Formats: sequence, C-alpha cells, structure tokens
Amino acid sequence: MNSSSSQIGGTKSPSSSASPSSSTTSDPNSSSYNNQNNPNNPNQMQSWWESISKARTRIHILSSIISASSTTSSSFISSLADSDRPARSLLESSESYLTISNLLSNPNSGSGNDSLCQWLYETYQSSDPDLRLVVLSFIPLLSGFYLSRIISLASSTHNNQSSLSGFEAVLLSIYAAETKARAGKPCLISIPDLSQPSLYDSTPRNSNKSNGTVNRGVNDGGVSSVGVLCAPLEPQIAVKSTKRACIVSVALDCYYKQISQMPSWSKLELCQFSADWSGKDCSCRHEFNNDSNEFGNLNENGNICFGENGNSFERDSEDDESNEVNGTVEHISKLKIRDDFSSEDGVSRGVRIPLPWELLQIVLRILGHCLLAPLNPQEVRDSAAFAVRCLYARAVHDIVPQAILATRSLIQLDKRSRLAAKEAAMANAASNANTPSKAKKPEILLMSK
Repeated sequence: MNSSSSQIGGTKSPSSSASPSSSTTSDPNSSSYNNQNNPNNPNQMQSWWESISKARTRIHILSSIISASSTTSSSFISSLADSDRPARSLLESSESYLTISNLLSNPNSGSGNDSLCQWLYETYQSSDPDLRLVVLSFIPLLSGFYLSRIISLASSTHNNQSSLSGFEAVLLSIYAAETKARAGKPCLISIPDLSQPSLYDSTPRNSNKSNGTVNRGVNDGGVSSVGVLCAPLEPQIAVKSTKRACIVSVALDCYYKQISQMPSWSKLELCQFSADWSGKDCSCRHEFNNDSNEFGNLNENGNICFGENGNSFERDSEDDESNEVNGTVEHISKLKIRDDFSSEDGVSRGVRIPLPWELLQIVLRILGHCLLAPLNPQEVRDSAAFAVRCLYARAVHDIVPQAILATRSLIQLDKRSRLAAKEAAMANAASNANTPSKAKKPEILLMSK
C-alpha cells in the first residue's frame, strides 16, 4: 500500500499507448486506418474481451472481500460479472454502493491492511475507464471519512485508533495519476478584457469588413490576461498535514470531471459530508430562508395559498380538478428545502474540519452541479441547497470573502430556480382553474340487430 508515486502513477492510458501518426489517419486507403475503423477488426474484439475479463476478475475479487460480512450481497455483486458491461453495472448498482459504503463506514476501515482499500487502489490502476469510474464514485465517501477521522484522531487525547494509510493510498494513487497527466503544467484560464466589446455585441467596434472579424486585444489597447486555476502539482509519496487538503482536492477534482456519470447516491454523500464539515448547527444558514412566503400551502378552507397576501385557487367539486390542485400543492411542497439531512441512524458521520480555499472551491463546484444540473433528482438538489447554506454560515464566521461571495451566489441561483418553478406551478394551477370544464358526452352503445 505504501508505494512511491512513480509506482502509483505508472499506468499508461490507452490513448498514450498507441497513437497513429497524422499521415496514417489522413489516408483512408491505408491498412491501419481500415483496421481501426472496421467493427470486425480482431484487434478490437480482443481488446474488448480483455476489458470484459479484467472487469469480471475485479468484481469477483470484490465479491470475495464482501463475502466475509454479507453472503447475500456477495452473491448479488458476483452476478454483476455476467452482464455485458460488468464495470458499468457495478457503477449503477445502488445495492453494491450501499454494501461497499457500509464497509467503508466501519470504524476499523481505512487501515493499511484493509482489503477493500487495497481493491480500490488496484482497481484504479486499470486502464478500463468504467472501472476507474467505480473508484471515483466512492471518493466523496472516502474523503469524508478520511478528513473527519483524521481531525478526530488529532483532537483525541488517547490515540487508540488504527492508522488511515489505506484511505491515503487510494487518494495518493489518484493524485499521482493526475500529476502525471498534467505533466508539471499549471491549469490556466484566459480572462476576457471587460473594456473590449463582447463577442455577442450587436454593434461591435473596430470591425474588419474584409473578413468579417473583430479586432480586439492589442489593436484596441487591451491587455490579455491569463489566470492560474491550479498550480503545478508536486509529486507526493505520503500525505503530509500541509499537503492533505491539496491531495484531497485533486481527488475531488477528478471526481468533478466525471460528475455527469456519477450516480445520485454518490452526490448525496458529498452534500451531506459538506454540511457536516461546515458545522451545520449554526443558525446563520437560515438567513436566506423565507419558505413561508415563497412556497404554497393549504389554508383552512382547503385552498392553495402563496404567502400571507398571495393568491389562492378555490377547489372545484369535480374529482379531476381536485386532483390537479392536489398535484400542484404536492409539487410546490417539494420545492421547500429539507432540513433533516443526516445518516439513517440520525447521527452525522462527519465532523467540523478546517476548510482552506483550495479544498472549499472544488467542493463548491460539485455542489453547484448538484444544485443546478437539470437532470439531478430533487433529493440531490435539496441536499446541496442545505449544504451550501451551511457553508455560507461557516464562511461568514471564518470571514473568507471569496467563500462568502461564492456561497451567496449559489444560494441566490437556487432561490431563483425554485421561485421560477413555483411561478410555473402557480400559472399551471391558475390556467386549470380558469378553464371551464366541458360536459362529458353520453356514451353511445352500438348494438347489432
């Protein structure tokens, strides 16, 4: 488990192992071009079968690890190896995720001899992208337990807990792979010059009519600006206290790059741990909440009411219209932000930890996706909204300007999206209430003589 960074990041990506030259790919008549684009190419079939075999082998090893604690779950995970895409089936299986998360939540997990951490470490070395996605899906859970336990371990008077070198080995393997991929270069971002006309300006200045382009930058006296989004990564062979936040943030950044393929239960884990990390008991998180004035409820007469002086829509005696009203009320009630996010036993699994900006900014990026991505379920959005408000309260107490600005922006975006959904529901309810119901035509039965 305690291997050097060169050993951890020593795997080669499929793209780097074989890259045809430009002259070869530009010639459609060449034999190598035809082999690469031929679906019956035996090399492609062999590569596909090797990928399936490796995934099935990793799943069988995982099943043997889980069999010590749960025979039923072990047999279910073993059955996933028989699917056409075993690694993808493992990624999308909620039962498998729950079983592995229960093992990771064990107080004795994360040690140097933890077989599950060893499996995660070895699986991430695979060249199969689906297998690497499986490991990345557990990064929120692994990072949450690691950061929470390392802080609890440092603050405890008697050090009786086992080491967390198993968690650290998995995080180091991801960090080393990302370090090799970046090749010692920083992540840069170009910052536009706001003094120059926009690309979407209706009347651009200094336009060149000959080629239809717009001259900007040096010709207009502007100065191009390049910002450093992330500094070059330094190789690490151990998780030091001064580099802990950087290593975890890089692992979370790798998770964020593939977040569109992550299951919803993995996103929920990060949202809940983020709230625990911030210290969610602070009352400052209620500063932006005015749900009683923004979301509808039923009054004493059974009508939909929005706010104290808002409009109300009377129920109709007809069953179908009553069902429409009830459906509108139920839809609007789901827009409220839940305030009871915790583990199943009601106890928070994370603790309040230091949140430097290098760790907090990637957490906010992930929460922004969970909060605003249209395909996320409502449970993920509610959990992200709760976590962002907790982080806002933490930023106010720590007096971190960039964190206050970022969290306030996310809160305002969340409020606007919920308000837009509420107005759409109100408009739908109003249109249904104002539409006169048509009398049903009598049924005509045709009978043969």
